[in-house]
Amino acid sequence: MGRLIYADNSATTKLDKRVLDEMLPYLEFEYGNPSSSYSIGIKARKAIDKAREVIAGAINVCESDIYFTSGGSEADNMIIKGIARANKNKGKHIITSRIEHFAVLNTCESLEREGFSVTYIGVDKNGMINLEELEKSIRDDTILISIMFANNEIGTIEPIKEIGKIAKKHNIYFHTDAVQAIGNIAIDVDDLGVDALSMSAHKFYGPKGVGVAYINEKIDFCNLIDGGHQEKCKRAGTENVASIVGMGKAIEIATSNISEKISKVKMIRDYCYKKMLDLDSKIILNGSFNNRLAGNLNVCFDGIDNQNMLLLLDMNGICVSTGSACNSNVSAPSHVLSAIGCDSKRANNSVRFSFGELNTLEEVDYIIDVLKNNMNRIRH
Repeated sequence: MGRLIYADNSATTKLDKRVLDEMLPYLEFEYGNPSSSYSIGIKARKAIDKAREVIAGAINVCESDIYFTSGGSEADNMIIKGIARANKNKGKHIITSRIEHFAVLNTCESLEREGFSVTYIGVDKNGMINLEELEKSIRDDTILISIMFANNEIGTIEPIKEIGKIAKKHNIYFHTDAVQAIGNIAIDVDDLGVDALSMSAHKFYGPKGVGVAYINEKIDFCNLIDGGHQEKCKRAGTENVASIVGMGKAIEIATSNISEKISKVKMIRDYCYKKMLDLDSKIILNGSFNNRLAGNLNVCFDGIDNQNMLLLLDMNGICVSTGSACNSNVSAPSHVLSAIGCDSKRANNSVRFSFGELNTLEEVDYIIDVLKNNMNRIRH
């Protein structure tokens, strides 16, 4: 295999070796069912409890409000559908934004088919929601606001604390999809006024197939999956012990010295953007430069179709994307880029680079060299 430069950390991250080492015993020796009453089952249960405690501490919530899921999409479904169905006697109106991940948008569309009403508020050219528009959208029957913490395509960080205040003022539950934020932003749920939050381990160097739904104990919600008594009878199914253990270790690593990690990744991102501008002044940044995730760089290469760009970079061992990996097989322009005012041409010429802790300046230099040697050729 030739050289590999992985710059698509918003899609997934490499499993940390320390996380793998923590998981291995539960894949090989400690294979007991955590619902069993004999010793290896009890040991598995204790491992889950420890991970739950670590994850709760990382975002400053009660460990009893942490529910393990198969990932961020299930967590979004569990929270939004669960809260909506359990509280429909109070109202059937939900507010979200037009740039949410499809795990939220399609969940809301599903609820609309059940008779719920959803308001999809817009964003400005940088992807920021308008707090005034949000508050004006609130109705007497509004029961839930769901706004993502940070956007997966353009990296925009939303004003979560201010949204929390608005939700509390109107006695409305507030959920945030924090899949892109955990490990990239220091998060204190209690300080932010968030009632429910979703996350996924593979976005912060943990295993795929495991996530968390944080749901405050004051909130009544219906089960998404029925069956056994696992997760306080709220999410049936034998727990994925090894992955849960891995998620606990991953979030422990991701949230330690987080300021230093953010500074390092931001330095690499900014270095890459400057080098790109030096190379081609026609390059356009999508979204805000300042109010975005440290590793996110979504840019438009004028006159170059993004599929051609992806092919060129992949041929040179460089992994990037055109947006959400969950929507990579859809040919329509990005709904996020469309929402911030990009026409189809600009959207179809845009590529997302997302850097992480394992990237280096030397790798960026290699990316720039590949672009320098090939951009004019594929443009013309």
